[in-house]
Amino acid sequence: MAKIEPKIFDELKTALVSFGDKYFVGEELNRSKLADDLRNYDEALLSKLFEVDFIMQHFVKEVAGQKLFQIEQLEEAVLYNDYWDTSYTKYENRVGLASKGKFLQDSQDVVLDFPFKDCVLTASMTKENNEEGYDDAFLNEVIEKDEIDRLFDKKVFVNVKRFGDNQGAQHSTAVDNEIVSFDKEKDNLIIKGNNLLALHALKNEFAGKVRQIYIDPPYNTGKDSFNYNDKFNHSSWLVFMKNRLEIAWELLSDDGTIWISIDGYESHYLKVLADGIFGAENFLDEVVWQRAYAPINLKKTFSKSHDYILVYAKNNSGAKELNRLPRKAEMVASYKNPDNDPRGVYKADNFSVGPAVEKNIYEITTPSGRKVLPPDGYSWRFSKERFEELLADNRVYFGKDGNSAPSYKRFLSEVKDGVVAQTLWTYQEVGHNQDAKKEIKSLFDGQTAFGTPKPEKLIQRILTLGSDENDLVLDFFMGSATTQAVAMKMNRRFIGIEQMDYISTVSVPRLQKVIEGEQGGISKDVNWQGGGSFVYAELFPKNMGYLQDVIHAKDLEELKSVYERMLSGTDTDEPADISFRADLSKIDWLQGFDENKRLLVKLLDKNGLYYNYSEIDDKNVRDLISDEDYTFNKNFYEGGD
Repeated sequence: MAKIEPKIFDELKTALVSFGDKYFVGEELNRSKLADDLRNYDEALLSKLFEVDFIMQHFVKEVAGQKLFQIEQLEEAVLYNDYWDTSYTKYENRVGLASKGKFLQDSQDVVLDFPFKDCVLTASMTKENNEEGYDDAFLNEVIEKDEIDRLFDKKVFVNVKRFGDNQGAQHSTAVDNEIVSFDKEKDNLIIKGNNLLALHALKNEFAGKVRQIYIDPPYNTGKDSFNYNDKFNHSSWLVFMKNRLEIAWELLSDDGTIWISIDGYESHYLKVLADGIFGAENFLDEVVWQRAYAPINLKKTFSKSHDYILVYAKNNSGAKELNRLPRKAEMVASYKNPDNDPRGVYKADNFSVGPAVEKNIYEITTPSGRKVLPPDGYSWRFSKERFEELLADNRVYFGKDGNSAPSYKRFLSEVKDGVVAQTLWTYQEVGHNQDAKKEIKSLFDGQTAFGTPKPEKLIQRILTLGSDENDLVLDFFMGSATTQAVAMKMNRRFIGIEQMDYISTVSVPRLQKVIEGEQGGISKDVNWQGGGSFVYAELFPKNMGYLQDVIHAKDLEELKSVYERMLSGTDTDEPADISFRADLSKIDWLQGFDENKRLLVKLLDKNGLYYNYSEIDDKNVRDLISDEDYTFNKNFYEGGD
C-alpha cells in the first residue's frame, strides 16, 4: 500500500536538497536530524525554510505586528506522518504514552530516573522518612544524547574476587590479591552497582546470550517496608522499568524468555509497557502465584493472597517451547497394567466426550456381549472406523471382566515428557512468602535478613520451564540472591546485579553457604552437595561516593566539608565531576542545610557516578586501581592477558 505523506514533506524535500545528504536517508527525510536542528535554531536551516511559501503560510504567525515562527508545530509536523493540526485523529492508528503531544519513543529527549531515590539508597537508609522533603526534587533529570552515551559506556570493575573454584571444591572464601580470570562461557558473575549502568556495561559481552531473565523489581506499593526504595510516583516507576527492560531485552537470546514478578498495584500498567517494548505478540501468559496461605483478618477490604508473573518470549514465532514440569510420583502411580499389556502401564481414559457429535454415536459390543452406547448428550471420542483400528491394536479396555464400557489406553511410555505448566501456582506446589523467610532465617541463625524473598521452589519452577542446564540466567534485582542460589543448585550459569550494601551481608554470604553445601530450600530435592563458584566485582564509584556523602551529611558543617572535597579531591579520590549546567555562584550557605543538600546533589554530574572503562589508562585513574583489577578489566572487555 502506497504511503501518502502530507504536502509539507514534498515542500521540505524540495527545499532541503541543497544541503546534500544532511537531511536525507536515501530518498527519505532524516526527520530526527531535521527536528534536532529545528530545536537548535540552526541558522542555515531556518534561512532556507523562510524561503518556502508553504512554511511561511502555515507556521509563521503575526502577533502585534511581529512575526512568530511556530517552530514546535513544525517539529511535530516533521515527526508525525499523520500530523494534521485541525484533526481530532492526530495520532490516527497509534496508541501509547505521550508527553506534550509526542510519543515517548519519538521524543528526542531522554528522561532517566537518576539519581536520588532509585539509584543510590544505601543499606542504612531503609525508610522513606529518612529523605522527607526530597520526593519531588531528584527523581528525574533530563540529559542529552551525548551524555547518555557516556552514562551507558562500559564501566571499570574493582574489588574483583572469586568465591569457590572451578574444580567444585566446597571452599567458599575468596583469595585476596588474586588475579581473577573470567570465562564468559562458564563463569558466574555477581556485580555490585546501579543495575541500569551495570546492564549496559555487560551489553557488548552478553548481548543475545542470556537464555532466561527473572526479575522481582520494586512493586511501587507506596509502602515503606522494603530495604530498597519501593516508593516511586507512577510515571517515574514506569520510566524506571522502561529503561531497564529495554537493555534487558537486548541481552536476551532469540530463544529466551523474561519473567517479571509484580502485584496488582502496577501489573496492568507494566503489561502495557512491556507489550510496547517486547511486542504484544511475544506475550506468553500471566502466571498467578498464591503467595500467602492464610487471610489477614485485620484487612478492611481484601487480604491479598497472590502475585503475578508476566512471561514474554524474545521471539514467540520461532522460540523454543517452554520445558515441561516433571510428573509427580503420585501421577505416575496412577498408571496401571491390569491386563498385562506388553507395552507397559497405562491410564484408562474416558472413551466418551460431550457435546455429542452425531456421527460418533454408534453401538459398541463388549467382549462379554453387552451392547453399549455413549451416555445421553455424549458421543464416542473416536469415529467408528478409528474405533475398529484401536480395537485391533488392543488399545481399548473393557475392564477385567470384559463387561465395562470402553476406555482408551494411554500408555505412560507414549506420553510426552513432563506436564505442561498451568498458569495458577499454589503455595503447596511452589511455596509461599513465609517459606521464603524461613529459608533465609535458617541460613542466618534465625535473623530476618531480608524482608521480601521468594521461595526457592518458586524460582526452581521458573528456571525449570525457561532454561536448561548450563544456560545463562540473569537477575538484575538480585536481592537476597534466591535466583542465583537456585541456579547454582540446578546447574545453570548466572549473572546477578545488586547495588544495596546487603549484597555483602546477605547475598554473597548466602551463595557462599550454597557452595559449602547448605541443605535448605530445594537442596534435598536436587541432591545438592555443594561446589561451584562465582566472580564478584563492583562498579568503580566516582561521583557516587560524593553523592552518598552528601545524602548522609548530618549538618551544614559536614555538608561544607563534602563540598570542599568535591572541588579539590583528596589523597584517595579525584575531585567530583560537576554538571556543566551548574552555577557555583548559586551556593549560598545562608540558605541552610536542606536547601544546600538539594543543590549539591544537583551539582554532581550524573555521568560521573562510576568510572568509564575508557578512562582506565588515564594516570589519575590507573593509580587508583590495583594491578589485579586492572588485569581483570582488560581480560573482561578485551580478552587480554
